[in-house]
Amino acid sequence: MSAYAFPPPPHPSLAIAGSDARLAVHRIYCIGRNYAEHAREMGAPVERGQPLFFMKPADALVADEGHGIEVPYPPATQELHHEVEMIVALARGGRDIAREHALDCVHGYGVGLDLTRRDLQAIAKTKGQPWDAAKGFDASAPASVLVPVARCGHPQAAALTLAINGEQRQHGDIADMLFDVAAIIHELSLLWTLAPGDLIYTGTPAGVGPLVRGDRLEASLTGIAGLHAHIT
Repeated sequence: MSAYAFPPPPHPSLAIAGSDARLAVHRIYCIGRNYAEHAREMGAPVERGQPLFFMKPADALVADEGHGIEVPYPPATQELHHEVEMIVALARGGRDIAREHALDCVHGYGVGLDLTRRDLQAIAKTKGQPWDAAKGFDASAPASVLVPVARCGHPQAAALTLAINGEQRQHGDIADMLFDVAAIIHELSLLWTLAPGDLIYTGTPAGVGPLVRGDRLEASLTGIAGLHAHIT
């Protein structure tokens, strides 16, 4: 029997609605600029050619068990921003997955936050540097309870919203994504071997903005999943 030099950390996982089982998270993939209005508000071109992907470490996940989560304000930033996103969780993966078979890989859907150190991202963009410090920091990936496809199907249209302290900040519809779920899975599989437990954060609509300690967030993928978070 092999031994570890020190105990391994707990494996990141998500609760699954209606089940005692959990989804063990493998990787977290994210797509940027997947809503035209958000691309415009960030001063970026609206492009339908090649999607922009980046990753967060799996242990950046903060899993909501259905009763809300505490999210610490990260160090090294004065401009933490919210980005509400639909999450797709995979039950199977592979390489070079055809679009017509992509949805067969999906286990379920949820809603989450792609928290961003916007000031660090702006510096990285100016210098042509990677976004890792801006996107992949501790607790940067809050996520709701996962809702299986058997319960919600494959939503083609659903309101994606975020309220902060009771005031709506973001509102969009997943029907407006430049790359739909099948296209995202297909494109990701051309670059990486996808695996069960992979999460995909599918982009944010317009309205991103700053957060401060004490803010209370309510994210919703209407009719499917909800998330409550408190910035501490």
